[in-house]
Amino acid sequence: MTATSNGKRSDYLSWDDYFMAVALLSAQRSKDPNTQVGACIVNRQKRIVGVGYNGFPTGCSDDTLPWCREGDFLDTKYPYVCHAELNAILNSVPGNLTDCHIYTALFPCNECAKVIIQAGIREVVYLSDKYADTDSVRASRRMFDQAGVACRQLMPASPVVSIQFTEKE
Repeated sequence: MTATSNGKRSDYLSWDDYFMAVALLSAQRSKDPNTQVGACIVNRQKRIVGVGYNGFPTGCSDDTLPWCREGDFLDTKYPYVCHAELNAILNSVPGNLTDCHIYTALFPCNECAKVIIQAGIREVVYLSDKYADTDSVRASRRMFDQAGVACRQLMPASPVVSIQFTEKE
């Protein structure tokens, strides 16, 4: 632990790193064997109002539906998985998401971009843009630009956030 001259801890997480860490922790709930994505929605008062991760809809068995990425469309995960951003919006505290920010591990696809815009979210903060060259992400960027939704890639202050379940000795 690092402290300032008045004794206050100086190595605490920034707001951006904190909210992205919550999104990444949420991603750990995903049962997808290939891609784990989490999302965290934050209001103007810096309060978390929604979290989500990628997975199947409530009531749909993740033991019987497929997790495959290739094959016939109905034999892949794609027609069944709800993305993290959608789940965060659906799981949000009842109320208004206008002017909120959403933190997500991956830049949103076009389907999630539509929902983000419709919910009134004004900023997307993301870690990875590995699908930047896909039509889905190009469509997202076009819609975000037209709707005035700001997008920025987070460069975390530290590459690792550690969580310990037991007391430090």
